Amino acid sequence: MDADSVAKAFVEHYYSTFDNNRHALFSLYQDNSMLTFEGDKIQGAQAITTKLTSLPFQHCHHAISTVDSQPSGVNSGMLVFVSGTLQLAGEQNALKFSQMFHLIPTQQGSYYVLNDIFRLNYA
Repeated sequence: MDADSVAKAFVEHYYSTFDNNRHALFSLYQDNSMLTFEGDKIQGAQAITTKLTSLPFQHCHHAISTVDSQPSGVNSGMLVFVSGTLQLAGEQNALKFSQMFHLIPTQQGSYYVLNDIFRLNYA
């Protein structure tokens, strides 16, 4: 699979999981993973999952506008940059967001998220 296909498949899986079963995101992170969420830095799969599952909304839907990817050169990893909108249940207006993932291959042939940076984009 080429980098763009891997990035697209990862993005579809990540946001579908986020929107439908955030607890399952645990499997995408490891103990050395780091999330920066709106400036807050969180490290480790358990702490990241706790952060994502404790957000003050239960239901949301991500609509992806762009997915850009590049090989990172580090451990055959990949950088993935995503932009789109986030629609929260009960809210009329969608929120624009950007998110960057640094994916690292596993010995099993999949990828895990080493670095994850999320920001809302306010107009």
